[in-house]
Amino acid sequence: MGTNNVVFLEVIEWFDDSGRAMVQRIPGSGSGEIKIGAQLIVRESQAAVFFYGGRAYDAFGVGRHTLTTANIPVLNKILSLPWGFTSPLRAEVYFVNMKVFPNLKWGTRDPVAFKDSQLGLIRLRAFGMFNVRVIQPVLFVNSLVGTQGIYTTEEIEEYLNRVIVSRFNDLMGEKLDSVFELPGRYDLLSEGLMAALQKDFSHFGLCLSHLYINSVTPPPEVQKAIDDKSRLAVFDDLNRLIRMKTAMAFEKASESQGESGTGLGMGLGMIMPAMLPGLLANQESASNAVSGCPDCSKTVPADARFCPHCGHQLLVFHRCTQCSKNLPPSAAYCPRCGHPADRKREPAGCPHCGAENLSDSIYCNRCGEKIR
Repeated sequence: MGTNNVVFLEVIEWFDDSGRAMVQRIPGSGSGEIKIGAQLIVRESQAAVFFYGGRAYDAFGVGRHTLTTANIPVLNKILSLPWGFTSPLRAEVYFVNMKVFPNLKWGTRDPVAFKDSQLGLIRLRAFGMFNVRVIQPVLFVNSLVGTQGIYTTEEIEEYLNRVIVSRFNDLMGEKLDSVFELPGRYDLLSEGLMAALQKDFSHFGLCLSHLYINSVTPPPEVQKAIDDKSRLAVFDDLNRLIRMKTAMAFEKASESQGESGTGLGMGLGMIMPAMLPGLLANQESASNAVSGCPDCSKTVPADARFCPHCGHQLLVFHRCTQCSKNLPPSAAYCPRCGHPADRKREPAGCPHCGAENLSDSIYCNRCGEKIR
């Protein structure tokens, strides 16, 4: 019946027609006078966070739920006369899309500085994509969404891109000595970058499911130096030269229309079906993986608020920005380290060039020097 009526109870539900919305608030215009007995419908791949009196009370899973407030139909309007017939008992519901959002882009808007052991200070551009999903809906709404009516992947991409680029810069400084080592390090860098970002994303109730580095591009003069060194490495080794010439001969033979090209095509056609089942099986097993308790790693029910094995709090309302301790909804200070719950971490200033970086960055994005 909607959310702006006097007599009838509300039926609250949400459909994402765009496929890009992560959060939708109902009512969309702000808070509402949701009445006692209102029905909340939560579908598969959704979660609903109920706010009453300005505070998040619970997260609802799949199914139909009955909401309890102090707003009584008709009588509610009479009692709200001193407030101009607007009830002070405000409530709203945030629907959170729990599906995986794939193919989000990340990349360096400006080149980042990298101190190469052989070439000195150079500037690199990096691009890739990542998949993300919400795993803690209450923490996500409290820490990142705030009071926005709708929150899409385009709005979150810009902030997460900045985090990824900063961590990528730190990783390059720790794991790579020279850009000449890049061709064989993409997988290693992707795994290290994903591991470094898991903690950053968990502060907002997000999970980074996959991350890929598509390219790391040095300036043209550096690319020319890499090409020259690659050519020298090939011609220094006669075996490499022979293998390269053989591969080029096979490539030309496969492009021909004669019997040799047909034979190579048949060989490749017989190899590909044997490769596909393993690839599909790996993707299927990865998609069916079940996440467990982040503390003891044991499986827990989908609607559990605490781990039945170790008692770890699974439904997170807030998290300390200093030590990452899960905080109670009304906490003013962290019970572990005493840090104020509402204080955010200050950005780290570079002592060399004065540029601002993320609070725990190791290398500066502007000059490439070590911050700490």
